[in-house]
Amino acid sequence: MTKAYGTLPEAVQFSGMSRTSIYEALKRGDLSARKAGRRTLISFADLQAYLTNLPAYQTGA
Repeated sequence: MTKAYGTLPEAVQFSGMSRTSIYEALKRGDLSARKAGRRTLISFADLQAYLTNLPAYQTGA
């Protein structure tokens, strides 16, 4: 069984994004998070969907 939610460091490791980039996506509303006490939990499914919807890299652009 895999985890549905992870902490911010786990989301950084899962996505390869920086901590700051994840916080910026949360602030823009592109990602959502849940709070469990002081811990911020991010859905891995939401994170995967966010990454999938990022624009594709354009060579020579």
